[in-house]
Amino acid sequence: MIRCHLSKLMGEHKMNISDVARESGLNRSTISSLYHEKATRIELETIEKICKVFGCSVGDMLEINDKVEG
Repeated sequence: MIRCHLSKLMGEHKMNISDVARESGLNRSTISSLYHEKATRIELETIEKICKVFGCSVGDMLEINDKVEG
């Protein structure tokens, strides 16, 4: 499972969904689905824009979690 750390990044930068949408130019619903880890796919352009907003790498935002949930 891939985990998205957008909520952690937003907390560290004291930003809300509207702030990220405004800074990145992305739709609020896109940010919201990533924030709540409900996204099933992410465009590369979306990842790039979010990483630019936070000055982070892809690995800071996304992580592969090998633990099996059950």
